[in-house]
Amino acid sequence: QVQLVESGGGLVQPGGSLRLSCAASGIRFSFFLMNWYRQAPGKQRELVASITSGGNTNYADSVKGRSTISRDNAKNTVYLQMNSLKPEDTAVYYCNARKAGFVTESYWGQGTQVTVSS
Repeated sequence: QVQLVESGGGLVQPGGSLRLSCAASGIRFSFFLMNWYRQAPGKQRELVASITSGGNTNYADSVKGRSTISRDNAKNTVYLQMNSLKPEDTAVYYCNARKAGFVTESYWGQGTQVTVSS
């Protein structure tokens, strides 16, 4: 079965950094668009960053310049490096794998909590 397992979340002070990881299994990882979403309490889930199978990236304005998404197809893993963290970055971060086709496939991880607080 398909599994996406996030790790790397935690408590960090404002201005600090974290690197989130998402290890995928059960899919042909290199064929999938990989996304990081986040959801803060009382807010809708929002797209933070995406990376295509070819390595093209996109970022939400709120994290642009502070975050870097990358992927290692040999390890079936996608990363989100987040720097200069702010309290408003506090959220549960979710990994998503998506592939369009005759039938769209979309899979989610269980999420990892990121808390930015002094």
